[in-house]
Amino acid sequence: MSLNLKIINPINYNNWDELLLSTNNYSFFHTSYWARVLHESYGYRPLYFSVIDNGSLRFSLPLMEIKSRLTGRRGVSLPFTDYCEPIINEDIHFQDILDHLIEYGKQAGWKYIEMRSLRNMSENIPPSLEYYGHTLRLSKDEDLIYSQFRSSTQRNIKKATSQGVRVAVFRTLEGVSEFYRLNCLTRKMHGIPPQPWEFFRKTYDHIISGDHGRVILASYKGVTIAGAVYFHFGTKTLFKYGASDKKYQYLRANNLVMWEAIREYCNKGYKTFCFGRTEPENKGLRQFKNGWGASEKIIRYYRYDFKRNHFVNGNPHVSGLHNKLFNKMPIPLLKLVGSKIYKHVG
Repeated sequence: MSLNLKIINPINYNNWDELLLSTNNYSFFHTSYWARVLHESYGYRPLYFSVIDNGSLRFSLPLMEIKSRLTGRRGVSLPFTDYCEPIINEDIHFQDILDHLIEYGKQAGWKYIEMRSLRNMSENIPPSLEYYGHTLRLSKDEDLIYSQFRSSTQRNIKKATSQGVRVAVFRTLEGVSEFYRLNCLTRKMHGIPPQPWEFFRKTYDHIISGDHGRVILASYKGVTIAGAVYFHFGTKTLFKYGASDKKYQYLRANNLVMWEAIREYCNKGYKTFCFGRTEPENKGLRQFKNGWGASEKIIRYYRYDFKRNHFVNGNPHVSGLHNKLFNKMPIPLLKLVGSKIYKHVG
């Protein structure tokens, strides 16, 4: 079967997001909103390999082309994205699409193509990296949802409430700015530079201000101590970023923030709540997410290396020495580092 495969830019393609909603495997990460944030924040070029017949989206693999003098040129589906399942009809063979992708990458001088999937691409293709993903089925029955939580999760929610922690939902730039402050604290604690403020500003411009996302903040005695950023599209919602002030960790405010988000999306009729990806070595975060009654799956990243002409297993690990260095840096310097490096590491 001949494929009318085209490369489109969802930012300029008319009714792209409506097309997505007519498919089964859409996610927030496929949307034009996310494409705008990545393009305007980091200068990546959207290349969405798609098959559209008679107004129907039969296939789409979103890619961003990254051009960097430091890390080379490559295609990633998608940078800074937990997962990005290809949208594919049953009558389309992915291998046919893959042949086109590989040929395009060779002509473009890419180092590699990276794809991020919740499903096995093929038993013969090894994943380069694996993460955990957690998804909770939602309903309007809050009591039923709550009853599925681990007892320790329920206790932490009750503790935060009894201690006087309060939560509020924001769709304002001020709310995003306050989350960014917490994000800088959390990133420093983990020895990682924060994403540049411009990225969060674009997230506000194209996602939150357009009612495609929320910021939920927790406060204690007038001080903001924890928060999270959520995205939503169609009937699906996603926990994307979380942050908190370690000094107030004993109040378990993160649990109350998450419960407020789940309650809001339940009441608005959303069907699924994704907790994003978790590194296998981050056992504490995995335990936290498992406490919400979510189902656990493996997210597999696949990398085709053009120098070797095949998919590669594993990914070079960077020494943890840089984390110790970043952990000691003052936040203003960390912000500067983040503004310089993120566009090269997507």
